[in-house]
Amino acid sequence: MAFTTGATPDAGFDLASARRGAERLIARKRMIAFGAPALVLAYLVYIFFAFDIAGLAARARPENAAVLLSDMYSHKTHVERDNRTGAVEVAIEGERKGTYPADAWPAWVTPAGAGTTVVTLGHGQTVTIAPEDVRFVTVDGETYRIVPAQSGIVLDTPDGEVPDWISASNTRVMITTEGGRLTVTKARTEVFRYFFGWELFFFTLDSPFHGRSFTELVGMAFSDDEVRPGVSNAAAIWSDFWNNSMWRHRDVAWALCETVLMAFLGTISAAIIAVPLAFLSAHNFTPNRPVLFGIRRIFDFLRGVDALIWTIVLSRAFGPGPLTGSLAILLTDTGSFGKLFSEALENVDEKQVEGLRSTGASALQRNRFGVIPQVAPVILSQVLYYLESNTRSATVIGAIVGGGIGLLLTQAIITQKDWEEVTYYIVLIVIVVMLMDTLSGWLRRRLIRG
Repeated sequence: MAFTTGATPDAGFDLASARRGAERLIARKRMIAFGAPALVLAYLVYIFFAFDIAGLAARARPENAAVLLSDMYSHKTHVERDNRTGAVEVAIEGERKGTYPADAWPAWVTPAGAGTTVVTLGHGQTVTIAPEDVRFVTVDGETYRIVPAQSGIVLDTPDGEVPDWISASNTRVMITTEGGRLTVTKARTEVFRYFFGWELFFFTLDSPFHGRSFTELVGMAFSDDEVRPGVSNAAAIWSDFWNNSMWRHRDVAWALCETVLMAFLGTISAAIIAVPLAFLSAHNFTPNRPVLFGIRRIFDFLRGVDALIWTIVLSRAFGPGPLTGSLAILLTDTGSFGKLFSEALENVDEKQVEGLRSTGASALQRNRFGVIPQVAPVILSQVLYYLESNTRSATVIGAIVGGGIGLLLTQAIITQKDWEEVTYYIVLIVIVVMLMDTLSGWLRRRLIRG
């Protein structure tokens, strides 16, 4: 008996056709392998020219960014002279609430008589503000003379050239150095000197507790010698801090509460509305197809319009206010929750529902004891996540509707004067978001486990 090994080719197998198919497949994969990167590269080239990246780099002003960053973690004291009247004023951040009395100027600002004021900057630089001119002296002894006149600003330099650290025009001369800044116009002369930290954060200059160390404040708080008659020192210390007219801690705290309440009201209300509507948009709970289609399209519409758009529309309809922001969050989150909750309902285990049906439980009882326990962890997790996310969103929404910390943040950014206040508000927002994240995580673990 003879045996044969090997496989006999199928009589209908076409080797040439298979080879052509393999070659086409390899060519297609090669085209994808080289074509996809080529498309990405072409898109990046388009972006480079369409967004004018080269022009953006040319227009960049790193020195302005450096000034902005320094303003965020430090404060500057203004020495300002009115060139028309000759009056000189020294104030922290140029605020009336932070103005030094005429007889209590900082040691680095010295009246020199005859209407002259000498300002000592850091790194050995000085500015002499006189009635007829302003003189800036560098650490090397070079003197730059600036003469403000009705015809324009005249700048005299030692070598006749204007260095890069001086911006000069017919209407303004600005000198920016590591020691500070000097700005001279026809109307006024201003000298800025930077110091690390947020000055007057706790107490303003008119407070008797300003300039006191922490140890002194603790001692005064427990002292029977009252600074203000009829008021305990501890209460006076808290009142001066809480009612700080420059940093407005009381207004900031209330604005933070408004932001959190805006997010809480909008998120929880959206969840309450979305839960029953989710049953109407789940295939396994709603046999009526027109109802199912209509509810799902409503959810699509609500979440398809961004919360900022809802905010603008509602602010025109109901006026500005935190409640308008809550309604905007409610509308957007109702659409999002409806989709998420309905998908969770469509994935429930029907065995638990059938078991309850076999005991004669009604539809309400089957949903209550067979469905809700299954979807409750998903619903709770999503609601807590959106609550944390909406705390951030409420900041932007509050800037539009005129409520919450977002309004204060927008006002501080628009003025472009006290950027340390912008940093203060941003830090508070980050802290609140971190607290909301910690709280939501704790609640999620406790409630889901329970």
